[in-house]
Amino acid sequence: MNETVDQLLAGPPAGVSEGVLVDWIARLEEVKCVAEAVQAEASVRLEEHARERHAAAGVPARRLGEGVASQVALARRVSPARGAKLLGLAKILVSEMPHTLALMKAGRFSQWQATIVARETACLSLEDRRVIDYELCASGENGAAPKAVSMGLKELENATKKLAIGLDQASVVARIANAEKDRRVSLRPAPDTMTWLGGLLPVKDGVAVYAALDQAAKAAQAAGDGRTRGQVMADTLVNRVTGRETTDARPRIEVKVVMSADALTNDSDQPAFVEGYGPVPATWVREALAEADVFVRRLFTDPAGRLVAMESRSRKAPDGLAEFITTRDGGICRTVGCDAPIRNIDHVERHADGGTTSAQNLQGLCERCNQAKEAIGWQARPGPDGSIITITPTGHTYTSPPPDTWGQHPPPLSRAELRLRNVLLDHRLAA
Repeated sequence: MNETVDQLLAGPPAGVSEGVLVDWIARLEEVKCVAEAVQAEASVRLEEHARERHAAAGVPARRLGEGVASQVALARRVSPARGAKLLGLAKILVSEMPHTLALMKAGRFSQWQATIVARETACLSLEDRRVIDYELCASGENGAAPKAVSMGLKELENATKKLAIGLDQASVVARIANAEKDRRVSLRPAPDTMTWLGGLLPVKDGVAVYAALDQAAKAAQAAGDGRTRGQVMADTLVNRVTGRETTDARPRIEVKVVMSADALTNDSDQPAFVEGYGPVPATWVREALAEADVFVRRLFTDPAGRLVAMESRSRKAPDGLAEFITTRDGGICRTVGCDAPIRNIDHVERHADGGTTSAQNLQGLCERCNQAKEAIGWQARPGPDGSIITITPTGHTYTSPPPDTWGQHPPPLSRAELRLRNVLLDHRLAA
């Protein structure tokens, strides 16, 4: 296939064979790999320019290049944390892993494959990392394909680990010991008012927890319990962590629910919002609140779905106003593409520049985004509709839309209106 990139992105012509379609998919995958490599090179050059600009402005050495990762994140439509990882990977590829980068630019190695190699060699010296880069990603004798090209992801990970252990076992062991400091528990939303509860644990602890839950499931099923194995394991986890197994008194847990008074007391279908999860049906909330043994803090909205505004004359947002902002922003950092939880309540327009400590001029940010916006050249201003407009040092503008709790919630469509809308949509697609 000799099609240009524009021709490839336009899609295969109608009537082509299955073989051509497979070739088209393969070529597009090559284009993605090349694009990721070029993005990495561009990211490194962006940081180099920023560091030069910062140095000329007298910025301390430890802050040179500050904010570049956030610019990369905005440009690539990912979270700032992900942007920092992408920038870090880019610098490693350009300066330490030339064969891996060349393989990407040849369209034969993806960004994720490169991430695996970089991740598993992070504890090694530069010399040892380059040895592995050569062993896995350099072409063999007589132009033979690099070993890494034919490996699956797990195989690639294992091959990299094996080489790393062989080169510097002590560093690998030290890295494993240090990893235990990163143990943590996380919670993220899942569909249908469910959540994913995860734990990053040392392997011995993770295996022990899973084995205990598995044993409980086997015992329950042997006793004739009608629940599935997964259901028993999930219920056992909840019971043991919350103490429901050993006491009649359930722990009091605060759940913050944002909803209109009409949605709580009547049969209104206006959705509610559970902090830490997201939008939920009003019917589900009414039923859950009737059954749950929890302390519920209800924050009511006006008929248009807006929380009541609050304001303070102090520079630091008072606790009540800070809680209001956290709830209004859904507990998630307001930066476009960032899904991190809010850690700081800060001004959109800087307080030093005349920005008020009010709901309209405050935003919830994660720590990384709060630091990035303080770098030279960053600006932000609130929009009249509750949006936040961010301007990066390069002049690029990104708009964070207003939270759902600011906007008007339209009434749900009737079945007849839904059918009519679908008919109109079918006509538009057919045209």
